[in-house]
Amino acid sequence: MEPQEQPKTHEIGNRTYIVADVDPLDVDGVRTLEVGTGLWLLGFLALLPFYGRLSDDGHLWWLWTCMAGFGLGLFGLEFCRRRRQAREAGAAPSA
Repeated sequence: MEPQEQPKTHEIGNRTYIVADVDPLDVDGVRTLEVGTGLWLLGFLALLPFYGRLSDDGHLWWLWTCMAGFGLGLFGLEFCRRRRQAREAGAAPSA
């Protein structure tokens, strides 16, 4: 029988942390940004019929926060898509 290798541990203060020997996930964030951006748009569209009431109550910023989240999500989505394409181009074997 071969002896099993013990997991790596790190002691920080009075705590001991076990470090698992696993590879990190290859996540590029595109799907996460697609879902998040869609939810911001959905929030904007859901609040749009209540524009007058939000304005009267001083909560119109809710509507514009959703629009800002949607706009920033579009920028982030484009950034992540370009990053994914660059990673795939760099991982492609050269001829």
